[in-house]
Amino acid sequence: MIPRELEREIFELRACNFTPRQIARYLGMRVADVKAAIALRGEPAIAPLKTPQELPPVAKCWVNFKCAKRLLDNIENDEEIASCLGLVVVARFQDYHRLLVCTYLIDYLCLGLKDTMGVRVVDKDRYGYFLHNSYLPFPEGYQEISLEEAQAIVLGSIYYAARLGFDPHPDFDITRDHLGQWDTILPLQFGRKGKPLYINGPYDNAREVIKILEENIGRGNFDYILGIG
Repeated sequence: MIPRELEREIFELRACNFTPRQIARYLGMRVADVKAAIALRGEPAIAPLKTPQELPPVAKCWVNFKCAKRLLDNIENDEEIASCLGLVVVARFQDYHRLLVCTYLIDYLCLGLKDTMGVRVVDKDRYGYFLHNSYLPFPEGYQEISLEEAQAIVLGSIYYAARLGFDPHPDFDITRDHLGQWDTILPLQFGRKGKPLYINGPYDNAREVIKILEENIGRGNFDYILGIG
């Protein structure tokens, strides 16, 4: 339990717009403890989204098969542990001929939202081509999902990663409202077998990631796979 005096300092720094990570560094605390204290006070980990009435209606949402299998079907296969990425595409109607599209690339085993792009205007007759190109890195294919499932995958991964000390990609400030209000919370299980599993990507600073995990949840409480290059 965090001492009352330390809690007061956390809230004073938060009122000055310090991020949880900045507060943790300033006070010499774990980021996870700072976020827990903020959450107990009732402050949301992610700023409120726009109401559904302010957004165009949803056309379709998509995710790659392996991500759907792992999160929506809750199936873990040992032979698939090298797979940790999911791509969610959310399309809304702009008008009869055009769609407004955002993409969300997540690491559902550890890092949360790694990249996001949009809002992009795509002509309906080019939408199939756009999807095909977007999912080229996922040869297993992709499937249609509901908006609630798309929200749970993206926002759930962000909440999970936040508890480990990782922030979402900075462009999420641009694409977060496209997801709409998150009213239905689906009980998705992130990580692997109850623990984070970090699999390094080609552009990751693997040492920094492991350092953050050690600082926030401790050695032995996470697994990792490091590839050459």
